Amino acid sequence: MSSTTSTSAGLTALQVMQDAPVIPVIVLNDVAHAVPMARALVAGGVRMLEVTLRTPQALACIEAIAREVPEAVVGAGTVRSRADAQSAARAGARFAVSPGYTSAVGQACRDVGLALLPGVATGSEIMMAQEDGFTELKFFPAMQAGGPGMLKAWSGPFFDVRFCPTGGVSLQNAAEFLALPNVVCVGGSWLVPADAMAAGDWARITQLAADTAALRK
Repeated sequence: MSSTTSTSAGLTALQVMQDAPVIPVIVLNDVAHAVPMARALVAGGVRMLEVTLRTPQALACIEAIAREVPEAVVGAGTVRSRADAQSAARAGARFAVSPGYTSAVGQACRDVGLALLPGVATGSEIMMAQEDGFTELKFFPAMQAGGPGMLKAWSGPFFDVRFCPTGGVSLQNAAEFLALPNVVCVGGSWLVPADAMAAGDWARITQLAADTAALRK
């Protein structure tokens, strides 16, 4: 089964990647911030929202966004186990992003109908993900693992793989990544700055989301 095949939720990893130039990587510590933040991003044209499972509040935040912001497509980041995939799906997530890849996580996401964007940092990891049918991958941590130069090197042997670089990607270097033919989108946290979230400055988050339209390939 290819990762481009629709899941039971009708969403593919490629569709997640193609929706906007940037997938925001979101860390939420307050459930009260989830809905206004999601609405702010959607207002700026960014619908695919990766809420990382790095805080105790993450699942409740995913649930709130799924319930109250239907125009958003909420996903779970930092999915590392079958339990993570199951919990994310129950909360209403429609896609998953993992920092690395194991066959168990891949199968778990298929079992619960989550489109998966698996994390890879080496050629061997790419081959493992490909063996399980995944051809749309997260390159993580992108800058620390070789940056645009590594993706250029991979374009030969892995000509049939498309990437979302995440980790050290910023507004300043995103265009360099997006110019590569094997990059569909990037992942970044700069759309949801911690200070803007703490201050409830949703207009700033909407503007940061809108600014990503200039990066579109």
